Amino acid sequence: MALSDANSSILDTPDKTILSTGNTELDKKIADGLPLQSLTLIEGENDTGKSVLTQQIVWGALKQGFNVDLFSTENTSKSFITQMESMSLDISNYFAWGYLRVFPMHVVGFEWTKEKMQGTLERMIAYMEQSKAQVIVIDSLTLFTEYAKQDTVLTFFTNCKNLVDHGKTILVTLHTYAFVEDSLVRIRSICDAHLFMKKALVGGKYVMMLEVVKVRGARKTTGNIISFEVHPGYGIKIIPVSVAKV
Repeated sequence: MALSDANSSILDTPDKTILSTGNTELDKKIADGLPLQSLTLIEGENDTGKSVLTQQIVWGALKQGFNVDLFSTENTSKSFITQMESMSLDISNYFAWGYLRVFPMHVVGFEWTKEKMQGTLERMIAYMEQSKAQVIVIDSLTLFTEYAKQDTVLTFFTNCKNLVDHGKTILVTLHTYAFVEDSLVRIRSICDAHLFMKKALVGGKYVMMLEVVKVRGARKTTGNIISFEVHPGYGIKIIPVSVAKV
């Protein structure tokens, strides 16, 4: 496959200020999509769909023609590609041609310390600053909070906001339990967009719920609550509110 062939599959978005998820239904619910050059917090507890949502956003970014860096404490490159394929999102060509770079952060046998973790966060910022990637995803930051002081993590968010002011679009997932409420309030205020995720028992089965808490500059009303399921071979499927309430 030639490089020009890889580019031929990239879709242009009508609105150059919006980062599409690549899922039209989902975009409509998230104020038409997330703003480019923004810092987004995706927050929730375990198994609430944070990684699934970031995978969908990575797909949308690649389809728009952006270079993407993914820092993952959840996956290796191989397992990430496999998970994307299970959602019928084939990113193998994007990965092969370098449009997507995956950096696994959870190294087996490596012993983290607060000093090492602080240095890692500083090196991540330095790398993100010089990277050609326009879209950067960190899934998740929770591992770092276990070893770094909360002030160090807050500084990391502030540095991310500075990178946003210079053209980067950054998304960070975080487990709610990782911070005390005061720190969470400060992090949420730093971010341009805040998506909160949880699970709910509906009709005898669990579905994932996404609340759009805020989106900077959104033309549509935020506060939407989106119900969805993840179907193997299909990906994210939005559940109408009327059905979700049954």
